[in-house]
Amino acid sequence: MNKGFTFQKILIAPLDWGLGHATRCIPLIQYFLSLNCNVTIAASVASKALLKAEFPQLNFLDLNAYNIVYSREKRWMPFKILLQTPKILKAVNAEHEWLKNLLVTQHFDAIISDNRYGFYAENIPSVFITHQLQIKTTLNLAKNFTRKRTYKWINQFSECWVPDFAEELNIAGSLSHPKTLPHIPVKYLGPVSRFKKKQTQKNLYKYLFIVSGPEPQRSIFGEKILSFAKTCKEKCLIVLGMPEKQKLAEENNMYKIYNHLSTTELEDAFNASEYIVSRCGYTSVMEILSLQKKSILIPKPGQTEQEYLATHLMEQSWCYTFTQNENFALHLNNAEQFKYNMPEINTHQFETVLKEFISTL
Repeated sequence: MNKGFTFQKILIAPLDWGLGHATRCIPLIQYFLSLNCNVTIAASVASKALLKAEFPQLNFLDLNAYNIVYSREKRWMPFKILLQTPKILKAVNAEHEWLKNLLVTQHFDAIISDNRYGFYAENIPSVFITHQLQIKTTLNLAKNFTRKRTYKWINQFSECWVPDFAEELNIAGSLSHPKTLPHIPVKYLGPVSRFKKKQTQKNLYKYLFIVSGPEPQRSIFGEKILSFAKTCKEKCLIVLGMPEKQKLAEENNMYKIYNHLSTTELEDAFNASEYIVSRCGYTSVMEILSLQKKSILIPKPGQTEQEYLATHLMEQSWCYTFTQNENFALHLNNAEQFKYNMPEINTHQFETVLKEFISTL
């Protein structure tokens, strides 16, 4: 342990829109613990299950989920999200009140919020983590309004941490590098990943399929993957990202299906697979790039952030992408002809920012 720091109490809360916010907190939590920090995690059901499996020794608090529902069809997605704006605003206000009540009885030296806009305190150093400073929308008017609204929330925090490169060649493009930044200090962490690259003699699987995200698109994506896997003549591994269920779901000679794998098991699966096929969730992208794996990214229909990110990455030859309604077999075959140009990734850059932050408490 590092004897240069004493036991600072840190409260960490990831958003529940998929498990990506929780999984990218894992290396941050590990580093805080290495600095002798006392970490408490506030999370909703699925995120709590995942993080409790990784850190059973830590204290956990139950935090309500946003419970956002996605449309089955891409064209209705913006309207579906728009209709849920009152629910989102209510959730932000509710988590802020929840935190204020918690702080009456519990003391924390710092608060770390991964995309929970209401999770800040006026008199305690509060950090907001996001890779999406500019939220993508289909209308410029809506884009400007959304940026002003989100910046108003972000500016309530002490500082903002962005898990991306600060340089021009980066992962998230204009999402993480908008022309206008929040008023508070913005610090780029570099890519954050819980995985480490391992040298394996050969790949055990041709494809590792990662199913993630909210319903109903999770099930639609999973059905398409399973349909492909049942006819594929190469070995496949499918992970459904459902940590609240029993581990093994199904297996035969050509494919295995797991509801969930631990970080170590999933890291081994990534390293033992030739291609990673997943949504274009930002945390998944950071994990894939950190291992320099060839990826085939299929954005969630209607989720403008993922659609932009997939296009941006393919333009840099960092991934291959196609849409969910296209032919899986055709595009997985095309990906074998695609010329990947993988970047070198240093996943320890964030440690400097965290260490400096703790030293100021």
